[in-house]
Amino acid sequence: MPTLPKIITRTLSLKLSLMAVCEISLLLMVALAVMFHYSRKVLKEEAMIDAEHTLDGTAQHIDNVLLSVEQSAGNIYFDLLKHLDEPERMYDYSRHLVESNPYIVGCAIVFKPHYYLGKELFMAYVRRKGYSLTADNTELVTQATYTERPYTEQEWYTKPMKREAPCWTYPLKNEDAEGEPLVSFCLPIRDKSDTCVGVLAADLPISLLSQIVLSAKPSAHGYSTLLADNGSYIVHPDSTKLNYQTVFYQLHEGADPSFIEAAEAMVSGDEGYRLVNIDGKKWYVFFKPFVRSLTPGRAEGKLGWSVGVLYPDDDIFEEYNRLLYYLLTIAIVGLLVFFLLVRFVTHRQLLPLSLLTHSAQRIAKGNYSETIPATNRKDEIGQLQEHFQQMQQSLASHISELEQLSTTLKDRNEVLRIAYDRAQEADMMKIAFLHHMTNQMLEPTLALENSVKTLCNNYQELTQQEADHEVDNIQQKSHTIIEVLNSMIHGAADDIKATSEQKDSEKGGRL
Repeated sequence: MPTLPKIITRTLSLKLSLMAVCEISLLLMVALAVMFHYSRKVLKEEAMIDAEHTLDGTAQHIDNVLLSVEQSAGNIYFDLLKHLDEPERMYDYSRHLVESNPYIVGCAIVFKPHYYLGKELFMAYVRRKGYSLTADNTELVTQATYTERPYTEQEWYTKPMKREAPCWTYPLKNEDAEGEPLVSFCLPIRDKSDTCVGVLAADLPISLLSQIVLSAKPSAHGYSTLLADNGSYIVHPDSTKLNYQTVFYQLHEGADPSFIEAAEAMVSGDEGYRLVNIDGKKWYVFFKPFVRSLTPGRAEGKLGWSVGVLYPDDDIFEEYNRLLYYLLTIAIVGLLVFFLLVRFVTHRQLLPLSLLTHSAQRIAKGNYSETIPATNRKDEIGQLQEHFQQMQQSLASHISELEQLSTTLKDRNEVLRIAYDRAQEADMMKIAFLHHMTNQMLEPTLALENSVKTLCNNYQELTQQEADHEVDNIQQKSHTIIEVLNSMIHGAADDIKATSEQKDSEKGGRL
């Protein structure tokens, strides 16, 4: 059974079809590779542009909420400075701030220990009970404490008192029954001597920021996140991660180094993107620092937050990969159809060559009268067919002449064989004749010899009668020899004449 390489080498149409398909495949693969290279590059650039817009929009939305909280707290703050000596009025300011701004879920006004006579610690804290983003009205609760720990040990008090400047705290886990994670805007309260005597803190729920950040869904499976400068999550779709002290805590849980590298870039305030590996999948992380807008009267200072947008690699290149599969399928099917079409066309165009091959095989086997069909084609194959037809006709003519010549040679050979046989027969007859004549001449010759010896050796002793007798024997034997010689001469003359007449007759027959 012939193997595939042998079939390919023996079939010209198949070989040409494969060569054409291979060349087209090479060109197609190069074109597709270039196209998909630039398509992937364009998709990546579009993803970066989308991420930039998402980051800017998310940061702007968050900043608007923060600015609203800061302005509301500022409005209360300046009126509060006029009534620092009225502790009971601090509850009214706290309540008013919570009621005036729907983003604020709690307000605490505290003073340093023993600021009011007879009170070691003073705290006017009003919060919303059962806060919900969808609820229009919630019950306000007034409390004298925030948690079991004194507020003097909590960051929302110690940080602004130490800085003596407005600031936002890191996300705090509220320790009340409802457990709402919070960030707080803190204003240090200064007395007439410009000394920090207390803090006004407005609480902003993380759930509100989460709603803003997570609503900016960049793709089907992507999400946005907000990271503080200490590495703690402010917003993340996985609420369990909000309980981590910092993002670097995941390093101990086997997080990929690329993820930690991206987190470090975000914490350090860099802007750009990273390709990270999360749970065995590739993600693109686009990030930029959260920058507050410059507004007249707004306290300066950077929060150190960073906004990030995470795109799964499959989301960015999903359509690209689908298109790649479609095009590869179309290319394979197209190449197969192209191969079949080229195979059909080349086989049809080279069919005369196949017929010529079979005709040549038959001619090689001795069928010199094989008919070569005529053609109307004017291309190289048509010319080859015409020349092959002429060659076959010329070969058939020459073969016919050779056959006639062969027949003539056979006839001549037969005549020569017969003549040769006759010559052989004649030679045998001549040999027999000579042998016979020799035998006939032998006896008289011997007798003649004896008689001559007798006369020569004993002529003195012989009588006249005996000598005459010997002479008569010599004459008689000589006469016998002469007759034998005459018979031979006459027989040779007859043979020469007969041979000459036969040659003349044969020559006349050929003419």
